[in-house]
Parts: sequence; structure tokens; C-alpha cells
Amino acid sequence: MRVLVRLRIHSPSQHQMDSCRFQNIPTNPLAKELPAVDIFVTTADTVLEPPIMTVNTVLSAMAVDYPGHKLACYVSDDGCSPIILYSLIEAAKFGHLWIPFCKKYDVQVRAPFRYFSGDVVFPPSSDDDNKSSGFHLEWRRMKDEYEKVRQKIEEAANGTVQIECSGEYAAFSTNTNKSDHPSIIKVIWENKEKVPEGMPHLIYVSREKRPHCPHHYKAGAMNVLTRVSGVMTNAPFMLNVDCDMFVNNPKIVLHAMCSFLGLKPQECAFIQFPQAFYNQVKDDPFGTQSVTIGLEMYGRGMAGIQGPFYAGTGCFHRRKLIYGFSLDNQDVQGKEDDEKILKESFGNSMEFINSLTQSLKDDISPIQDVSSAAQVSSQVAHCVYEHGTAWGIKVGWGYGTLTEGVQTGLRIHRKGLKSISCIPDPPGFLGTTPTSGLSLRFFLRYGLSARAWWNNQRMARIHSATSILFGVLSFLFELLGISEVVFEVTKKDQSDNSSDHDQDTNHKDDTSNNNVGRFTFDESPMFIPVTTFLFVHLTALALSLFGQHDEVGLGEFLSSVWTVLCFWPFVRVLFGKGKYGIPSSIVLKSAGFALIFVQLYRMASVG
Repeated sequence: MRVLVRLRIHSPSQHQMDSCRFQNIPTNPLAKELPAVDIFVTTADTVLEPPIMTVNTVLSAMAVDYPGHKLACYVSDDGCSPIILYSLIEAAKFGHLWIPFCKKYDVQVRAPFRYFSGDVVFPPSSDDDNKSSGFHLEWRRMKDEYEKVRQKIEEAANGTVQIECSGEYAAFSTNTNKSDHPSIIKVIWENKEKVPEGMPHLIYVSREKRPHCPHHYKAGAMNVLTRVSGVMTNAPFMLNVDCDMFVNNPKIVLHAMCSFLGLKPQECAFIQFPQAFYNQVKDDPFGTQSVTIGLEMYGRGMAGIQGPFYAGTGCFHRRKLIYGFSLDNQDVQGKEDDEKILKESFGNSMEFINSLTQSLKDDISPIQDVSSAAQVSSQVAHCVYEHGTAWGIKVGWGYGTLTEGVQTGLRIHRKGLKSISCIPDPPGFLGTTPTSGLSLRFFLRYGLSARAWWNNQRMARIHSATSILFGVLSFLFELLGISEVVFEVTKKDQSDNSSDHDQDTNHKDDTSNNNVGRFTFDESPMFIPVTTFLFVHLTALALSLFGQHDEVGLGEFLSSVWTVLCFWPFVRVLFGKGKYGIPSSIVLKSAGFALIFVQLYRMASVG
């Protein structure tokens, strides 16, 4: 079986931007030569991160154009929910249909919710075109099957269908909760026959948590995934994605392997794909378009230094470097066979130490029986396993920060190694997370509107008065010993509109778009500062307009106008109702703080 690959070698920055171009890649490309890859998908809360979102990410990752027996997908459920296990079991059933369908018809978007909710280009149909008619039938069948799976998962997530904690779910007993439970590792599907065209291994992982043991949030979950996968499949390369970052480019693993195998190891320590987003509305009122532009520019700019930072998702790693070793093993030469030394850094699991030794010697043999390995992998998922070791310090994802990805990437860069920014077309991963904005010419350069630029500028100010402000305060409180910084999962909304679309009739229900672009609010104290700022500036404008404050200059007046315009989404909903209005408790508290501030200012002015 031959594969035609055209690798374009340019200057380092151009190579990092373009990566590889693949043509005529069959379903079984160089199956014997390509290295294995372990895929990590992380989720932590079934309410804030809907299970159907996780399922779509998993399905998109398992359906990539890569030999199925060289892939293993590990799903970390840090909320220890039987709903996630149930969803993955249902997803595996659907995956046996979905993966062959995607590869047979070269489907480009392999997250089902996106594929069935967007416009699909059908092959040209004619009376004698059996292939086209066959595709239509299979497409309809696939959509119906996905609807069944989606309905089952959403019913379980909504509590309509109760999952009995028995049989496959016996580990989820009634006295188990998300912060106090044993380790649970389940092999949902194993590609026992090592079939390249088959579905990859799918493993559910929920690490042990106890109230008296720090779990280090996502970094702790990633380190457990690293150890569990080391015992079970031990692939030399690893990909980690968040549960809301589905694979958008089916050749993403091939792109990564092209850089890993085509460059010197020190030139390609890890490969970072920039984040992009699929749920953007016109002019982007939430300020999400700038992140794609920003990461693309930064990625290209950093290519001339040491490469991009590790962003925490959408990144391929070398397992050896995550273990903290150098590429030439100089830091462990003469020690790789000393079990005592290795156990002091990596823990007491002999199975893991054996896999570690294989990684060091670049002699990784495929695991013959993943299910049997799962029985011994629970040890490395215990909450006390890391005590007295180097995990989180010199080994694995770094502890002590909520930006574990940046710290881990910097540790690798500190060794003098370089990273790669891979920006394929279409984008490798798509997600839903908003961020701040950029100076107007960049937006116009990328074909975006001035309104989109303004929305991003506005969101940058809102972020400064909310999340950034609270982040600084939390850091100061931690330094003073008043409180500890904690990691909270952000709510992720995914519109699964497959039922609202009919590809045959091109019918679309527009009622679901009535609230597109509107902000939602709750009683979080994070909304108090920005609402207080708004009241202060509205008061200043009112006093100035009615002649109550003669010392207001033009610059001060325009500054208040600018602030009110930036916070205009809050002005519109000051007295709104429901989730699209600021709660009355927030309004009253903010008004009180604003009144105190104005009175103190006036007293100081009089004095």
C-alpha cells in the first residue's frame, strides 16, 4: 500500500505555517511505519460541559485519517459521572458506523453535530449514478442513527433516563461523589485484531479523588492520563484536547507526524495548533474572532524564536519530554536500569517503570491486551501515587498554577528545544471559548468588519473589569494566605441543531436564533465591578449634563462616554428579566457601591 505525500521544505517559519500537504491518502497509509498516538480528552462537569459535546469531540478524534490500531482515545472524567461512561458506550456503538462512513466518503467535518447541522455538498445525482444514490441513503441512515444516540445521551444528562449503578456502572455507587471516589478505568472498546481500518481503542478514566488529597485540577488529570496510557498503550506521541475542541481536519495527525518525523527532534519538541471557533455570529459580539487572528500571528512570529507556547489544548507532545527527559537521554544515562532511582521520581508501579524504560530506549512494543493492562493501571490513578515523587514538579504537567500548559511548555523550551505552530487549512480544531480583542487594521486585513473590531475592543474592557480583575484579587488573596486559588469549569453551550435542519428540503427553523448575540447573566459577584463602574460613569455624565459638576473637562466627559459605550450590553439589560437581564441583587449592590464612591469623591472635592 503506497501513500503519496508531498512535503514542502521552506524556511522554518514557512514550514511551521504550512506543515504538510497530503494527497490520495488511503484508509491504511503506511500502517506499519507510522508511530502510535495516544489521544487525551478531558472533561470535568456534565452540567457545564454537556456530554454530547464530549462525545462529538471523541468521535471526531477517533475518525481521523490514521490507522485505527495506532490510536487510543482516553477520556478523563474528572467529575466521576456515570453519564459520561454511558455516553461513551453509546458513542462507541455509533462509532462503528460513523468512522467507516467518514472514510468511505472522505467526510471533512467528522464531528457529527457539525456535519449534520451544516450544509453538506452532495455528489451530483443522476439516474445511473448508483454511488450518489447510495450516499444519500447512507447519509440519511447515519443522521437517523446519530439522532438516536444524541437523544439517549441528552435524556441521560437531563435525568429523564436513570442509570442504575450496577453491572457496568457498579463502581458508581450511591456514596460516590465527584470529590470522593476510587479510580475507575473502563476499556469501552479495544481493537483486539489490530485492524488499521477499525475503530481505535476507547478508554474511560476517572482518577481517584479523596478530600484529604490535593488533586491539582487539570494538571493532575493530565498526569494520570499520561501514566494510565503509559501502562496501557505507551504511544511515543500524545495529543491532548479539551472536550469542546473537536477535530476539524481529518488529516490532523498526519500533519503532526509530518513535522515530528521530518524534522530534527530538537526542532520539534511539541506541535501547537491555534484555537479557532465555529459558533461565531456576525461581527462577533462576544469577541472570539480575535483569538484565531492573534494566535496565528503570534505563532508565526514566535517561529523565529523557539516556537509558540503550549496553549493547553490542541497540542501534540513527545512522551519522553513530558516525562522530563532530554531527547538524547543524557540526564538518565546509567540510571535507566536503576529501579530505585526511577521509582523515586515516577512512583512505585513496576508496570509504569517498565513502560518508562521502553520509552527511554525508544523500543516501544505495542500492548497485546489493553483490557488486561487496564486492571493494573488503576494503581497509577490513585490519589496518593504521586506523594514523594517528581510528578508536577519536574515530571509531567506542572502544578502550582492554573495555566499548567504554559508552565509545562516553558519547561520544555528551557531545555533549548523548539516547538512548531501548525496552521493547516481547514483549521485543525474548532472550539467555543471567547477571548480579548486586537488594534483595527488586523481585523480589516483578515476580511473582518469594523463592527467586529469594536465588539472585540468592548469585550477586552469587560474582561478587564470582570475575569482579569478577579484573577488579580484571587492571586493577592492567595499570597496573603486569605484564600486559595481554585479551578472552576466554565460553562460551554453547544447548539446541537441537527433536528432543526433538513438537508433535503433546506428548511431551517429561525426561532432558535432569536437570542443569538445576547449576553446571559447570573448572580455571580463577578458582575458587580463592571456594573458599579457603569453606574459611576452614568452618574458622572448625568451630573455633568445637568450642570451639577462644573469642573468636568472635555477629556473626562469623553472618557465616561467611552466607558458607557464599552459597557453598553450591561446598559441594555440593567432592568431586564431572566438570564438575559442583570439580577436585581447585583444591581442593588452595584448601585450601593457606586453611591458610596460618588459621595466619597464629592467629599474629597469639597475638602
